[in-house]
Amino acid sequence: MFSLEPFKIDLNGLKEGITTLNFDLGNAYFEAIDAPLTSKGNLNVELAIGRTSDFFELNFHTEGVITVQCDRCLDDMEQCINTDNRLVAKFGDEYSEDDDLITVPEDEGLIDVAWFIYEFIELDVPIKHVHAPGKCNPAMIEMLNEHSATRSSDGNSKKPVDPRWSKLEKLKTKIKD
Repeated sequence: MFSLEPFKIDLNGLKEGITTLNFDLGNAYFEAIDAPLTSKGNLNVELAIGRTSDFFELNFHTEGVITVQCDRCLDDMEQCINTDNRLVAKFGDEYSEDDDLITVPEDEGLIDVAWFIYEFIELDVPIKHVHAPGKCNPAMIEMLNEHSATRSSDGNSKKPVDPRWSKLEKLKTKIKD
């Protein structure tokens, strides 16, 4: 069982200056936070917390690899992660998040960075993730090519068009005329 307790940082206990923490994240981390998009990975997070009299500056450096699904062939693929992120925290009356400023209740003094780290990882994943050319599942690529919707619409296609679409083709020619 993976414990998320080390991700709860007691800001009251930090001395002025820089405090550095390291976290090694594996599959158990993603399972423990119930991550909706990523369930596997091997990452290292270095967190440098700079404390001044009024604020805490949290600088995250995350490096490693997560497993995501290829958009083309649906097989798992590795996605490299290398990101630097920053948050600023201050003490206040109640907890709130405004952009990059986190207000932490002074009487508690705890900030949980587990979910912030997950969000930073997900923000570094490209919108489109596909294998390198030639690395996709060949059976799936063959199936995609068979069912591709990129057929010629001028009627010179060598493959027969599905008869269900023939009436639509007639409508297209009527509209052009």
